[in-house]
Amino acid sequence: MTGIVIVDDARDWPLAIPGVDVVTAWNYLTQELFTRLRGVRVYNLCRSFSYQSTGYYVSLLAHARGHKPLPDIATVQDLKLAESPSVLNDELDELIDKSLARLGSNEYVLNIYFGQSPTKRHERLARALFNFFPAPLLQAKFEWRGEEWKVEALSAVALGEVPASHHEFMYEAAREYFARRRSPTKRRDSTRYDLAILVNEHETEPPSNAKALKAFEKAAEDLGFSVDFLDKSDYGHVAEYDALFIRETTAVNHHTYRFARRAAREGLVVVDDPESILRCANKVYLAQLMERHRIPQPKTLLIHRGNVSYVGRELGFPCVLKQPDSQFSKGVIKVSSEAELKRECRELLERSDLIVAQSFEPTEYDWRIGVLDGQPLYACRYFMATDHWQVVKRDAAGKKSEGNHETLPIEEAPPQVVKVAVEAARAIGDGLYGVDLKQFGKLVKVIEVNDNPNIDVGVEDLVLKATLYKRVMEHFLKRLDVQTRTKP
Repeated sequence: MTGIVIVDDARDWPLAIPGVDVVTAWNYLTQELFTRLRGVRVYNLCRSFSYQSTGYYVSLLAHARGHKPLPDIATVQDLKLAESPSVLNDELDELIDKSLARLGSNEYVLNIYFGQSPTKRHERLARALFNFFPAPLLQAKFEWRGEEWKVEALSAVALGEVPASHHEFMYEAAREYFARRRSPTKRRDSTRYDLAILVNEHETEPPSNAKALKAFEKAAEDLGFSVDFLDKSDYGHVAEYDALFIRETTAVNHHTYRFARRAAREGLVVVDDPESILRCANKVYLAQLMERHRIPQPKTLLIHRGNVSYVGRELGFPCVLKQPDSQFSKGVIKVSSEAELKRECRELLERSDLIVAQSFEPTEYDWRIGVLDGQPLYACRYFMATDHWQVVKRDAAGKKSEGNHETLPIEEAPPQVVKVAVEAARAIGDGLYGVDLKQFGKLVKVIEVNDNPNIDVGVEDLVLKATLYKRVMEHFLKRLDVQTRTKP
């Protein structure tokens, strides 16, 4: 098996291609066979890619399992961003005008199947759109605006929406695509050393406090950077910089992700990079990724509507349920009975087709190891809040209280804790991460990996002080220097 076509219903894809199997999305997500496959290509033809739907999870977990999905999760998310048409208009004006010249209508719809168009004159445009947003089935809507054509909308096409007259062409395009490999598009390099730091002065729990932001600014300026602080209204200015450092809490359906994607597309050095945001933002993905890399974690189950009744038997009570995109201890729930489990699962599964359940393994504190570019940066102990099982405790009104913290030199942290943390971070990428772990003697387990870890004056910097901020800025400088040396 070299490829899998994923569909909602096996009858959706009647085409037989040697080496390519047709699998339903639900089987792919829930059967253990598919978690063990390696190096397989996954062609996601689900009817919906909406956030945390079945189609969304196919592309997300394909990556966690080491598969090669089309579309990948970054493309799925990009297609939902409001600015996607404007990005294309900026890049493809000339090609769009040439391809759509002499049309008698003010509107035009172009369907693209595996990078090809049924209309020969639009072949180059179809390929260009596919290169920007590589998804098997795309639809672009164009509108004539007095003097030029513009992309009005771009979206993935469901199999059921493909006109019957296009089926044979779509199948032939699929045959050709499956027969050859694709290489990623090349990104442009930056040449200037200007740093943008994205912040939100109204955020109640930002990843860096005001003093830490000033420390980052000073460290960057000492290394020769020009530094500007941006907020979400500055999206249109991202391309003016060489690097983007996101110091606002990140999320997938959020402007922070759009900033990261735009910056990456423009060739900026980005922390947090968009791939790290996607990967760390979803605990379902993290659970599968840790399993794939054999990194220890609490006993973990992926829960869907069909297996809720197994949770108590497999994990016992109490156990912990995690909303996939939970943050700051929100959306992480301890349940102590079968009735409570069913009630909480029912609510969580209304928002996501998959959730995470883990065995409850209490400790006095959690370790947090900061990792940058695959190397340990700082080590902290975060103690549990008073009379609570988490580091952060919130009352009914949302008021929070936190446990104490202790920062240690990396060399004084238990070697196994540091080793496992570095392994977990490297499984995500080479950016800046905060790895949360529990220690039971010599046994260490990963709780989660954060792409946007807290770095505050008076907490994480207590040991390294100014050196901590300098090392983060040196990471940007090193990568920018590499870009400059390799610039064609």
